Amino acid sequence: MTASLGNPRDDTGKPRFLVSDLCVFLESYLEQDQIREVYRAYLFGADAHEGQKRLTGEPYIYHPLAVARILADLQMDYKCLMAAILHDVIEDTPTAKEQIAEHFDQEIAELVDGVSKLTKVDFRSRAEAQAASFRKMLLAMTRDIRVVMIKLADRLHNMRTLGIMRPEKARRIAKETLEIYAPIAHRLGMNGMRTELEELCFTAYWPMRQRVIKSAVKKARGNRKEVIGNIEKAIRGRLDDEKLLGQVSGREKHPYSIYRKMRQKKLSFHEVVDVYAFRIIVDRLDTCYRVLGVVHNLYKPVPGRFKDYIAIPKANGYQSLHTVLFGPHGIPIEIQVRTEEMSRLAESGIAAHWLYKAHAKKIDLVHAGASDWLNNLLELQKRAGDSMEFLEHVKIDLFPDEVYVFTPSGEIMVMAKGATVIDLAYAIHSDLGNQCVAARVNRRLVPLRTRLHSGETVEVITSPGANPNPTWLNFVVTGKARANIRGFLKNLKRNEAVLLGRRLLDKELVGCGTSLSGVSPMELEHLLREFKLEGVNDLFEEIGLGNRMPLLVARRLVSELDEVRKVPLSAEKAPSAAPLAIRGTEGMVVKFAKCCRPIPGDEIVSAFSPGTGIVVHRHECRNIGDLRKHGANWLDVQWENEPTGEFTTEIKVEVSNKRGVLATLAAAISSSGSNIESVSMVELDGLTSSLTLVMTVDNRRHLATIIRRLRGLPSVLRISRRMG
Repeated sequence: MTASLGNPRDDTGKPRFLVSDLCVFLESYLEQDQIREVYRAYLFGADAHEGQKRLTGEPYIYHPLAVARILADLQMDYKCLMAAILHDVIEDTPTAKEQIAEHFDQEIAELVDGVSKLTKVDFRSRAEAQAASFRKMLLAMTRDIRVVMIKLADRLHNMRTLGIMRPEKARRIAKETLEIYAPIAHRLGMNGMRTELEELCFTAYWPMRQRVIKSAVKKARGNRKEVIGNIEKAIRGRLDDEKLLGQVSGREKHPYSIYRKMRQKKLSFHEVVDVYAFRIIVDRLDTCYRVLGVVHNLYKPVPGRFKDYIAIPKANGYQSLHTVLFGPHGIPIEIQVRTEEMSRLAESGIAAHWLYKAHAKKIDLVHAGASDWLNNLLELQKRAGDSMEFLEHVKIDLFPDEVYVFTPSGEIMVMAKGATVIDLAYAIHSDLGNQCVAARVNRRLVPLRTRLHSGETVEVITSPGANPNPTWLNFVVTGKARANIRGFLKNLKRNEAVLLGRRLLDKELVGCGTSLSGVSPMELEHLLREFKLEGVNDLFEEIGLGNRMPLLVARRLVSELDEVRKVPLSAEKAPSAAPLAIRGTEGMVVKFAKCCRPIPGDEIVSAFSPGTGIVVHRHECRNIGDLRKHGANWLDVQWENEPTGEFTTEIKVEVSNKRGVLATLAAAISSSGSNIESVSMVELDGLTSSLTLVMTVDNRRHLATIIRRLRGLPSVLRISRRMG
């Protein structure tokens, strides 16, 4: 698709927006009764927008007409065109969705509503409002893909007329378009629209860079014409010799494409521009491979630079043969070979569903790719906590680069560039990702964080009792994997918070002379209504996460019990509550402060951190004073008799600067049954250095054993434990 395909223009050369021009164009592919319906939608929209003007001073209805014309160029169906003409009436006029359904039908009303922003909800920030509106649009898109087609056409016309905006607003809109809408067009295979959006964004967001590159391209063009002509002539001549029909055309790279390649690959302008690009379009699929053989005989191919997107199409359905050749005088030549049908599909993408609906098989690849993406979006929105998180996942999933890997059964999986084994497991099925424990790549065992490369065969190994690990979030790249892991951890954290909250409340109730078992469901229900909570587990979660103090909840509950039972609350009757026992296996709601790193055997104290839970410190930690000043809520805690698990501690070791000293220390610590998590070193002078070691221990006795062993080493001068 090119800018303003076939748009009529007025005497000054500006695009003309008349409904009569649109109707004349629609006669080329719509029936008369359908065109009349489009005209009826225009009359309704013109009436609704009466008196409204754009910043350009033109009547507002010009914009919906221009959007409809963009979609007409893609030969979209008449209901999509009607919704395009009406797409702003809910948002910008008093017209309600029900009125559109009444005047037209429910299908058109749903399309218009899907494109409309959320304007009647209060949001804390512009970013949150935009994210919520975007989420609404994408969810509507999962029901009807035409919603996003209208939005893309709307954004394209807005970008064409962006020059009237204030520079800062124009930059904001261009950035959003470049991050979201251009990648969506690419994901749906609409390369013509994507290219125009990118070029318009480049002009608005980096105007100086665009001008510099455009000027440099213009200067370089003079020297290139002769070279391009000679290469075209050589390719045509060889095709004629082999009696193969094909259209050969030299392509000039777009300014934004040049700029992106310079940034991504850290190349100079001349290194990018000196690559000559050609496209060969043929009539049949088998001719593509014959042409490939011809050009490989004409010029030597560059090893490793051939891609067969016909046999293995891209995720958006794109098909073509790509190869890079050593041209005359060593000039790199990029060549794409495809059929006419592939070329049309590459430009139209998902729009081909309507353009070639009579030949459904032709668009299966594009439609299947779009359907997979839409299903993925539905799963993302179910897992995402809020609209901002959903938008973050979608942005991650709009990566343009892909790798192609095989499952052991030979199925091809298309993954985002940089994807790991975990990403692949979640792409196959959420349960496979949750239970993933190991993987084999080309029959060799590899770590789960291993990045995948095209052509590899990947086998995912699972275990029924396995669960996602929080550290996976540090290396997964796909939105689906990230959303599933976060969703699992949220549920896990909730379960842990509920268990901890129950323990904390029961402990405080015992201190007040009763217990949870002594509280009737009716009394709890009354308290839940007062706190505006739905269930008792919500109350336990609030306590476990530190959002409500267990002592205050217990006192409120006891005062209600005493009122019901007519017993006065007395401080004397309450036995002293035992400190909460820390097991070390409470999970994410009990954290051990990194400032002092407490371990079993240390005297400990804990403070509530709202939204997090309990943070445990050592009694001698220097930060306790600061926390008391800021009004931290303290809780009496102690270690259980036999805490389980590994605990992290930190020691500082001063050593003589001798060869192999670090290896000696590591061997001594490892032989003592500990694992070193991190090491940092600072040179104190030419003779000594200070090593900071973070390692795992069972308890203070275990730590003392390690320190005694280290002190026995001749190179160790001094050892101390971090105090906080």
